[in-house]
Amino acid sequence: MQIVQRLVIVLALAALMPWAGPAQAQSLDTVVGSWQGQLEAGGTELRVVFHIEQEADSLTATMDSPDQGATGISVETVRVQNDTLTLDVPSINGAYVGTMTDAETIEGSWTQTGQSFPLTLTPTDDSTAEAPERPQHPEPPYPYAEEEVRFPNADDGFTLAGTLTAPEGDGPHPAVVLVSGSGPQDRNSELMDHRLFHVLADHLTRQGLAVLRYDERGVGESEGPSFPASTTEAYARDAASAARFLKGRPEVDAERVGLIGLSEGGLVGPMVHTQHEPLAFLVLMAGPAVSGRDIIIEQQARMAAVQGAEASVVDSTRRTQERMFDAVLGASDSSAVADTLQSVFDAEGVPEAQRNAQIERFTAPWFTFFLKYDPQPVLTQLDIPVLALFGSKDLQVPPEQNAEIMRSALEESPSPDATVEVLDGLNHLFQPAETGHPTEYSQIETTMAPKALERVSGWIREQAE
Repeated sequence: MQIVQRLVIVLALAALMPWAGPAQAQSLDTVVGSWQGQLEAGGTELRVVFHIEQEADSLTATMDSPDQGATGISVETVRVQNDTLTLDVPSINGAYVGTMTDAETIEGSWTQTGQSFPLTLTPTDDSTAEAPERPQHPEPPYPYAEEEVRFPNADDGFTLAGTLTAPEGDGPHPAVVLVSGSGPQDRNSELMDHRLFHVLADHLTRQGLAVLRYDERGVGESEGPSFPASTTEAYARDAASAARFLKGRPEVDAERVGLIGLSEGGLVGPMVHTQHEPLAFLVLMAGPAVSGRDIIIEQQARMAAVQGAEASVVDSTRRTQERMFDAVLGASDSSAVADTLQSVFDAEGVPEAQRNAQIERFTAPWFTFFLKYDPQPVLTQLDIPVLALFGSKDLQVPPEQNAEIMRSALEESPSPDATVEVLDGLNHLFQPAETGHPTEYSQIETTMAPKALERVSGWIREQAE
């Protein structure tokens, strides 16, 4: 998510689109190469690296945030006019404008969500960011079977690809489908060098469960329209297809197939069971219990506060988000949304270079659905065992906002076993954290805390007995 006080590369709700636009430039060769700067905001220093390449008569670029473990972020527009360099990065709502004071210095500023920070760039030989240690990442040989699989989404007419892991022995074994959070996610749900679902699948399979993890539609080896052209409802049809596929496998007990959903996957799971394919159980990890509008507004305000923003800045951030999102929800069509947002941008001083990207994102099918969707009615319909977990330091789906509402909705449901727990000291990814801010994700060696892994596997074993 983006916030106003610091460069934030973690985006739970935005795609990092692998596209670079043409440059309009003079003296292209003067900026070709890698440029590094130090961004200071909120008492934190973050390295930023731009890699600029020349192709024929145009420039392309990517951006890294090494301290956050984020690399290869697409720079949509690279423009050099006289001594001015402009880099537009709409996927993270950012832009850089700088002036070349000499051959080895570009003085300028980084702007994100209307806030600007000084950023001086100098040449660097670093071509890639150093990957931090990830001690939990599984390494072969594995004590279980692993198979690359493909299965159809018959409703939408395309094929999804993934990895099925199963314990040794004929079975049949209880099984789970893993459903990732928002944005274009691969089968490992890889984020900032953490392979969340690889770690989770390895743990669960060692505990006697068959596990299917898959590339989201339009990602990796899976077909179909990718984020943000597809809504949460579409992702639910994919997950239902995965569950049907598991039920047809000889090593799987078709009566004991459940689903684990992380973040947006926590919205998908209840949809699957109530609308598409019956499941034996659900685990919702950091699953929202309120609308997307309320989630985004709260998370951005909390992130700003954690970074030390003054109360007036937090309140201003909240009011701006409310105005923008209410414009989206209240408009009759995308044209009306754009007109209303322009008025908000004028009032907030949002740079012109960022406006089109904002409007495009706010009118995308995924975003408009997510803003409107209220998960509570579906939660009250669940008639299977449910475990809902939150991290006490989660700023993206804050437990203070969601846990009690989740508990109330499940108590109203006919579920025979509904458990809601807040795990102390864990963030949105269920890592042990200090503040819970996304900038910590890459700096934490633990991919998923053992106590979260053990709580999930232990609860599932109880349900599968």
